[in-house]
This record gives sequence, C-alpha cells and structure tokens, in this order.
Amino acid sequence: MLAFRKLIVFISSFIPVVVHASDGTHDSNLSLFWGIPFVLVLLSIALGPLLFSRIWHHHFGKIVAFWTFIFLLPYFLVFGLNETIHVVAHAIVEEYVPFILLLLALYTVSGGILIWGNLRGTPKTNTALLAIGTALASLMGTTGAAMLLIRPILRANEHRKHKVHTVVFFIFLVANIGGGLTPLGDPPLFLGFLKGVDFMWTVWHMMLPVLISSIILLTAFYLLDKHYCNQNDEFLPDEDKHHRSHKAPLKIHGKVNFVFLIMIVASVLISGIWKSDEVIEILGTKIGLVPLLRDTSLVFITLLSLLATKKQVRAGNEFNWDPMLEVGKLFLAIFITITPVLTMLKMGEQGNFASLIRLVKNDDGAPIDAMYFWMTGSLSGFLDNAPTYLVFFNMAGGHADVLMNQLSSTLLAISMGAVFMGALTYIGNAPNFMVKSIAEQRHVKMPTFFGYMAWSLGILIPLFLLQTLIFFVF
Repeated sequence: MLAFRKLIVFISSFIPVVVHASDGTHDSNLSLFWGIPFVLVLLSIALGPLLFSRIWHHHFGKIVAFWTFIFLLPYFLVFGLNETIHVVAHAIVEEYVPFILLLLALYTVSGGILIWGNLRGTPKTNTALLAIGTALASLMGTTGAAMLLIRPILRANEHRKHKVHTVVFFIFLVANIGGGLTPLGDPPLFLGFLKGVDFMWTVWHMMLPVLISSIILLTAFYLLDKHYCNQNDEFLPDEDKHHRSHKAPLKIHGKVNFVFLIMIVASVLISGIWKSDEVIEILGTKIGLVPLLRDTSLVFITLLSLLATKKQVRAGNEFNWDPMLEVGKLFLAIFITITPVLTMLKMGEQGNFASLIRLVKNDDGAPIDAMYFWMTGSLSGFLDNAPTYLVFFNMAGGHADVLMNQLSSTLLAISMGAVFMGALTYIGNAPNFMVKSIAEQRHVKMPTFFGYMAWSLGILIPLFLLQTLIFFVF
C-alpha cells in the first residue's frame, strides 16, 4: 500500500497544476509527462519494423496497447475512473469512430473497383496515373483517391524491379498534396469550411500552391522513373509474358461502387452543411444527430458495397482486411495517447508548448506567415493534422471573415502546412499508412519509418522552402 501511494505521489509530482474545464477535460498546465506514451507509440511504429521486425509484425497490436495502458493507468490513478472513461470515450466516440468508419467505407468501396487490362507501368503511364489521382483527391478526398488507385498502379508495376519510388510519390501527391484544392480533399480544409471559410476561397487560393507542387513532383517522378526504366535489369524475366496477358482492352469491373463513392462524399459534405442542435450523450461525450446519421450511412454504404460486389472482383484486387486491421489498431492507440498532447497545444501560450506557439508572432503580435506554415506543417506531420489546423486557425484569430480577407496569407499558410506536410511521415495523414500497408501486402519492400522520412525530407523540404519564398517572403 505504501508503494502504491508513493507511485501516486510520484506521478502527481509531474503535474504542477490541473484545472477542470467546463466540458470535463483537464485543460490547464498539463505536464509534458503525459505526452510520453504517445511518443513511445510513435517510436514503436518507427523502430519496431527496423529493430525487431518479426516480433513487430506478429504483435504490433499488443505493443501499442501496452503503451496505451501505460498512459491510462497513471491517468486513472491521478484523475479517477470517471475522468479516464470520459477521456477514452471522447477519443473513441468523437474522434476515432468517425475516422475509422470513413476509412472503412472508402477501403471497402474502392476495393470493389477492379481496373484490369492493358495497363503497363511505363514512366508515362505511371505519371499519368499519379496526375489522375492527384486531381481526384480534391474531389473524393485523399483517402478515397488513394484507395481507388493504389492497387492499379501496383499491378501495373508488379514486374518492375524499382517500385518503392512510385509508392512514395503516390503518398506525396495522391494521399496528401492533391487534397489541397477543395474542402472535400482533406479534413483540415473541411474543418475550415465548417468554421466559415468559403468553399471557393480554398479553391482559388490553394490552386497555385497545389499546381506548383504537383508539377514539380510529377516532373521529378517522371525523370526518376525514366532513369530506372533505362536500366538493363529493371524488368523482371517474366515481364513479357505478363504484358501479353494484359493485352485485353482496359476494363473497369465493379462500377456500382462509383455510386457508393459518390454517396460517401455526399454524406460527408451534407454532414458539414446540415445544422442540428439534437445531440445524444455516450459516456459523457455528446454526439450530434448529424454526425451520427453520417456514420450510420457510412456503415450502410460499406455493407451495400460488400453485398453488391462480386467476389471475383475483390479477388482480382487481392482484397482482404489486413491493412484495415493494422491501421485500426495503430490509430486507436494514437487517438487515445495523443489526447493530452492536443490539449496542451490548445492551451496556446498558457500551456507547455508556449515557446513554440510564440514563434508564429512578431513582438507586436502580428502573424509571421512563414512560421505559421512551418509550425502547422511540422506538427501535422506527427500529429492529427485536423486539430492542428484548428489550433493555429484559432491562434490567428479564429474569425473566418478576417482570415479570408485581412489575413488571407496567414490562412493560406495554415492550410498549406496542414495539407502538404502530412506527407512528411507515414502517420501524417490517414491514407499514408494504408497505402504503405497495401504496398507491403503486394510484396513491395517499403522503407522504414525513418527510411520514408529520408525520401520525404530530401524531396519535399526543398519544395516547401521554395513555396515559403514564393508565398510568404516575396
């Protein structure tokens, strides 16, 4: 009993002051101690496949569950059972469930669309597919576009030696930057839309940054892909046989799933436009009627897709639930352990990240747009980019009319950072990890967490520096 009390005192010593907010969360002066489990989850994702790949592959769910327990146990000891239940319920019901249901619906529906025929992975074909995916990302979301096209592009390149660069650029363009053109493309922009940012403001102001990024990256990809294609050993010995078997005209099977994709996009868009004060409460977390109906419709669409799609179509896509299960387990741990980190960020200059937050302002309080771009972006690369967007949106004043007019360059910096820099890591945006998982399932030896960052830092940081000069300096 004495040791138990000492443990509570020890944990409490890391928390100098805790104030109870009106919504039941502790929102003042949380210690950085509470962010350690989240860091351990990230380190496990980064180092597990590198240092103990076999153990990680078979037990990653147990490993991240352990770090989640390491967060919840002291939280329970310090704040009590009711508060712990509230925190977990908030993370799961309000954040995780909508996230995973949208991902599940898009994964299931896109897995029912089979593109089959004469699709050969040449530099021109690959670049065209990336360009199409980049354009689609702003219409059906980065997750929808990524899930729709990752399998066809992997199939087109399955008999090539070098495939990793194609998947990496796919993540850059289709899973991230391509979603920057409309509020439908990426969750941060959709949150801005809900806060009052005009739909067309996003289209017109983000068009040039998205175009510049896309043209530069597509050009770089084409040159790199052409370089690999010119190597003598690039095509595997059975490539010719593979090519002959795909001489049939290009066909799309499971076309009914395009209707389901439209239904998903409509459900998300309507949920942002339809206003209702009706709420229900689940374990202390209030859920609006509209989000509840949206999530229910996503489940319904998922079931419809499973029933309406022929088994042969999903077999042709080598469809299974492994990537979905992997993402579901890892992101459940992330959503729970990230809670105190996001809370500290929301505290602004009153929290432990005050020194970082102050970097985005001059001494007279005027915003530094370049810093807004890099701060929003760098945090979005490791945290959930949607709440990160909201943190800096509110820090810049939180008034959509002012941000769209007097502070339009600041809003542009926040929007670009949240959308573009999600490509810096596998966990920067939901489809990143899903694309990686599907590629590995197709026997593409993807880079480790840090290996991927070597690609992203080497290619994207110079691009982002150029964007800083173009949009926030000159």
